Amino acid sequence: MADSRTRQKTFDRGIVEGPIAGSVWKLAWPTMLQNVIGGLQGIVDHAMVGNYVGYTGNAAIGVSWQIFLVVIVFIASLFTGMGVLVARFAGAGDAERVNRTVYQAFITALALSVGVLAPLGYVLSPALLDLVNAAPEVQAEALPYLRIMFIFSFGMMMFFMAGGAFRSAGDARTPLRLGILLTILNIALNVILIRGLGPIPAFGTKGAAMGTVISGGIVSVVVLFLLFSGRSVVRFHRGMRWAPDWNIIKQLFRFGLPTGFQGIVMNLGGVFLLRFIGSLAQSAEAQAAYAVSYVQLFSFITWTSVGIMGATAAVAGQNLGAERPDRTAQAVKVAAGFGLGVAAVVGALFIAIPRPLLSVFGMDDPAVADIAVQLLAFLSVSGLFITVALAYTGGLQGTGDTKGPLYISIVSQVVIPLGLCALLQELRGLRAEDIWFAIVLGHFARATLSIARFRQGKWRDIKVEIRESR
Repeated sequence: MADSRTRQKTFDRGIVEGPIAGSVWKLAWPTMLQNVIGGLQGIVDHAMVGNYVGYTGNAAIGVSWQIFLVVIVFIASLFTGMGVLVARFAGAGDAERVNRTVYQAFITALALSVGVLAPLGYVLSPALLDLVNAAPEVQAEALPYLRIMFIFSFGMMMFFMAGGAFRSAGDARTPLRLGILLTILNIALNVILIRGLGPIPAFGTKGAAMGTVISGGIVSVVVLFLLFSGRSVVRFHRGMRWAPDWNIIKQLFRFGLPTGFQGIVMNLGGVFLLRFIGSLAQSAEAQAAYAVSYVQLFSFITWTSVGIMGATAAVAGQNLGAERPDRTAQAVKVAAGFGLGVAAVVGALFIAIPRPLLSVFGMDDPAVADIAVQLLAFLSVSGLFITVALAYTGGLQGTGDTKGPLYISIVSQVVIPLGLCALLQELRGLRAEDIWFAIVLGHFARATLSIARFRQGKWRDIKVEIRESR
């Protein structure tokens, strides 16, 4: 029998041995492109709903996604723990432990999404919409959308799991292909289901959710085929048992839970920010502007930066697994430089052509458009800070320091922006530009604190241990 630590030929050793800029870019560009393509799904949703339903539909999708992410990010956090383990084992050339780790992440995600997320999400959706202070007309559109997303979330979970597993093992192109397939399916289904086609009625906002979950279900089948085919960098086989391996699951949550709490903190910050937006005199208009300017257009910065974060985490973890921490430190700096370049270009577009960008989403209402243009000006600056923050977050998380980003998020995404909004609301009444400035200030704090935490170097001493399988 072959040694379980024998290196699979499919592991790309260039990540731990080649030029550092090339190593980062090799994983970064497919991941960035995948996230941009994935962001097109949301853009199509908002553009079609905005044109066929109106800005209340845009606001409904915006608030629903903010709520949905609070919950799903917690469950998906185990994929961060999976990524830490997979990157370390791939860097060390340990194929057997890579496969075991991903399989245990799969069965854990299945149990949580079907047994916890679906029933609780359905029951709690009305209360969650009340929490964000959504206007009644927005709630009417948002409730069916949110319930569909909660009940049928497993397909999306599988997509996230596969992307994290393949990328951490050094293969960023397979997640890109899966992302392209998901986007094509979603766009096609949304064109049919939102506006209707032939005998199929127009479902409006609800159709956007239906298209998302159906396309996710199809892609999940493709993912399982790849994993069992024996041709991918991560492999399942029929001999794997359904029984949980508590040693691995414990490690998944050891590294993943802080990221889950971080995601909850960040998205709860977003939910309460929406609550402040809902308290403005033009609440529905401001929520629609936020949904398009921040949730959709700003995603061209955030999603590319999240792609850089994922690539950085993989390169950082693999090099630490290969006992080359100095390469890890260099990789994070290079990744931050890539992110700044993208953020600068996109931010310039926000300043130069804001109204043409907004018109894609049917934002012709003058009051809504004016608020959205103002927000884009703030976001053109904020993007520079968030991309640096996410690059350094990737370096921290990829090496196993998932607690540092949690503490940083509490300060930068909750205490600073929400505290500022609450203070101004109490002193003189809150204006839209106050909320937009609070967003920028929070992102600046996150970038500064993330750099400082990484430079402390505590990540160099983090150990990962998994027992041999029996």
